[in-house]
Amino acid sequence: MFIVILFIFLGIALGYTLRTRLASKVGVIGALNGRVTTWLIWLLLFMLGLEVGSNRELIAALPTLGVEAMVLSVSATLGSCVLAWALWKSMKGGEKR
Repeated sequence: MFIVILFIFLGIALGYTLRTRLASKVGVIGALNGRVTTWLIWLLLFMLGLEVGSNRELIAALPTLGVEAMVLSVSATLGSCVLAWALWKSMKGGEKR
């Protein structure tokens, strides 16, 4: 965990240094930063796929996990809709249109 926090602070320091030293080229750095971030996210997703694909236990449990994920997502969506509706009704204070 210490290493993760260390890398976060190193990234903050590097970003601050680049921002202050290359202030005239902020647009270029911003565009480059967006591209690098996008490619790194794609790389992390690919590596996650490799890790999941190489885990035999996880692949064997995918049907069960898929059903559980579907139940959880549908329940969360329905619960959010019901609570949003209840909040809407309570905020209106019983006003009729």
